[in-house]
Amino acid sequence: MAELNEVRESVRERYAALAKAATEGQADGCCLSGAALASPADATAVFGGALYSDTTLQGIPAGALRTSLGCGVPTAVADLQEGETVLDLGSGAGADVLISATRVGASGKAIGLDMTDEMLALARTNAIEAGIENVEFVKGYLERIPLPDASVDVVISNCVINLAADKPTVIREAERVLRPGGRLAISDVIADPNLDDATKADIGAWTGCIAGALTARAFREVLSAAGFEDIEIRPTHQVHEHATAAIVRARKPPADGCCSPATLAQCCEPAAKEECCGAATSVPPAGCGCQT
Repeated sequence: MAELNEVRESVRERYAALAKAATEGQADGCCLSGAALASPADATAVFGGALYSDTTLQGIPAGALRTSLGCGVPTAVADLQEGETVLDLGSGAGADVLISATRVGASGKAIGLDMTDEMLALARTNAIEAGIENVEFVKGYLERIPLPDASVDVVISNCVINLAADKPTVIREAERVLRPGGRLAISDVIADPNLDDATKADIGAWTGCIAGALTARAFREVLSAAGFEDIEIRPTHQVHEHATAAIVRARKPPADGCCSPATLAQCCEPAAKEECCGAATSVPPAGCGCQT
């Protein structure tokens, strides 16, 4: 518990300071400090807003990117569909939440979860500036997500789970809030097996995304233990001498004998809907255990 609280406070202080800097117009968007990494405005950066395409960012306020600390673009691989509910773990200034909200449309919803008051305030301001209404930002910890069981279709996160001291609990919580058949699509830092002990022990590096990272093997084991299947870990680019950014995707098993709303479009083609879901509709039959 002492380690958990220490890591949380260190991370909270770092991200609160970034939110304050962004509010005051300072662009300090690096996940790591130091000359090796550039700000989001620098196209050579391996963290931050430079990783997003102009098309993806259309309509997203610059303020949402000024504190972008991600190591990837999870919305690009989450295969978001109209009407889905998306949860972003560690949503920061809200860039990925706002992008998700535009993808799921007015019939869907994007929820951002963050523990930092300053980031939550900044995210709400950015949503208002963007004129995007199908969003909600809630305060809470990744290890104790304040949402009901089976309430979201997709969980995304951008270089945040590696910051958590208790990653197995975070992954179990993500599995809990997903509906049957729901998807996990995150960008995160994956450590090399030979990551040195000094970096692992450095809280400063932890807030910078490196020290807390799991190896690909350990990440896969944590996902599998939580009940996820179809696990994919795909490296994208080097972010440190001993660490790589990666896309991590997995799926919560569907309820027996039916399709969940999250996977209905994928597993029920028009000709197969009646056989797969009990009726040629977009809603699973009553009693099959799926949330509607």
